[in-house]
Amino acid sequence: MTESPMVTSLGPASAVTSTSVAEQVGDRIWTITSGVSPVQVGAFDPVSRTVDRKLSLPTGAGAWAMTHVGTDLYVGLYTPGDVYKIDTTSGTATKVAQFGSFIWSIAATPDGKIVAGTYPDGAVHEYDPATGATRSYGAAVPGQQYVRSIAADATTIYAGVGTQAHLIAIDRATGTRRDVLPAAYADRTFVATLALNGTKLAASLSPTGTMLVFDTADLSRPVEVQTPGGDQYVTAITLDGADIYLGTRPSGTLYRYRDNTLTRLGSPYDGAYFNRIFVEGSTIRAELTSQVVDFDEATGTFTGTDLGQAGLPPAPEQAMAIAATPTSVLVSGKAGVQVHDLASGTSTRTFLPGEAKTLTPVGQSVYLGVYTLARLWQMKPDGSDLHELGQIGNEQTRPTDDAYDARSGTWLISTEPDYGKYDGTLVEQHLDSGQREVHRGVVPHQSIRSVTTADGIAYLGGATRNSLGTEPILPEATVVAFDLKRNRVLWETAALPKAQSYSDVVGYRGRLYATTDDGRLAVLDPHTGKVQDTASIGTGQSRLTIARSGLYGTDNQRVFKVDGAKVTTVVDGLSAQIYSYPLITTSHNGDALYTIKGRDLVRIDGLR
Repeated sequence: MTESPMVTSLGPASAVTSTSVAEQVGDRIWTITSGVSPVQVGAFDPVSRTVDRKLSLPTGAGAWAMTHVGTDLYVGLYTPGDVYKIDTTSGTATKVAQFGSFIWSIAATPDGKIVAGTYPDGAVHEYDPATGATRSYGAAVPGQQYVRSIAADATTIYAGVGTQAHLIAIDRATGTRRDVLPAAYADRTFVATLALNGTKLAASLSPTGTMLVFDTADLSRPVEVQTPGGDQYVTAITLDGADIYLGTRPSGTLYRYRDNTLTRLGSPYDGAYFNRIFVEGSTIRAELTSQVVDFDEATGTFTGTDLGQAGLPPAPEQAMAIAATPTSVLVSGKAGVQVHDLASGTSTRTFLPGEAKTLTPVGQSVYLGVYTLARLWQMKPDGSDLHELGQIGNEQTRPTDDAYDARSGTWLISTEPDYGKYDGTLVEQHLDSGQREVHRGVVPHQSIRSVTTADGIAYLGGATRNSLGTEPILPEATVVAFDLKRNRVLWETAALPKAQSYSDVVGYRGRLYATTDDGRLAVLDPHTGKVQDTASIGTGQSRLTIARSGLYGTDNQRVFKVDGAKVTTVVDGLSAQIYSYPLITTSHNGDALYTIKGRDLVRIDGLR
């Protein structure tokens, strides 16, 4: 009788305190965690530097949107797009509305109503706390999926739209609208941040790190403020009298715009993400991903309080990437990498200003492909010595897969382009010289979802959706073989009819295995691209890994073994809660597998 594999839990795969929004009500800064379940709302006291009030919400995966009316805090969630009212005096939370599946932005009107911008319908909604009534203004711009920012005055709602930038002024009474973004900025992707005070409206444009300052009495002549140094995003704007404070990425810099002059104030750390900036007299304070920081203008320094240590503790999150080294298993998530020490059985957290979508162990280093801005980083297997190598550029933002070509010492990364853009890239990062080659469009009219390599050839799995906010150009995705030495495509094939994306490609024992997002498997001849066999895995995405005893994979529900076109279950009942692609990797010696069960990291031994 064959013994079943042994499954051992190693605890939460990745645990984090990560926030994306904050709002000050009275003397407390309120924030909410994202990517964990349940989401936690906390109130930070700047005097005691503690989170002294906390509550859980029964729905939602996180939040990007907060505003308040009096002492009532309103939170807009995603997955689903619920709106909660939190009475900050009593600490009670009440669900008052739902606007679709994802609320990106929320604001209060002068007469006490709540307006919200949503995804993927790109719509504007209104909730009236006095009556409980809701109203939909419909899509801000037909065909655009995002209302990423929103503001309102007594007569008008201002909606910041993407993935093709628009700034829409909507008459609150009639619903009529007009685009007030000058035509010169139509090539931008988002009006990502809005701030309104009186008749002054400030808007940020991505991906150029531009701020426009409007007078709402005459919206036709905004003043342009361009941030320096290659910053692409303005993530927070606060209006304080004649001054404007703004935080930028990727540099993580705080600026002040005064008397037509932009002045750099400082940076709490490289890559800091400003969720909100608060100004009270001479006090300048900001809420970041996992900290609240105070800025001392006299010394130009920041002092910070970690929200996890202040009373908003880390919680298990949806993991994003996984890799194994001889001494550790690494699992990435929001703003960091969880390092599981195999000797001690404990784990620690390495902070990262971004999300590692790929983890590639090579020798005594681990290489990270980081979202956003498709940044490349390096660290040691214990999480130390983290440093940035550079950016891929070429309008790319999201690394999707990785491989290592040992023969040439080249780290390969596949990518998806920025919102609203087309054509992903294959990136060759030569580890010996530090040189970087970027091949865009080698999988025509697609983003590149997956990559593997053998004998100097990169095998690439395409996806018909180029990026968020785009419509497919092609009816089906393709698999491509690309010669790394000669920089040319050897073959391209639509391996499986109507496949929209190839979740993974792996070479094993002279064959190329490709899985699709709809649960199919193709076995190809790597020399010609000819399909030799097909099989059904399930109904969704799957990823593959090679162990000493064979080729394995997971689709989040089970771990399976692939033998030719035969697929058999090894471990079932995973119910993995991950962010995006299924996660599986092989131990350094090839004897075991690591994957996710629920939100825990598990090791699978006894493979046969």
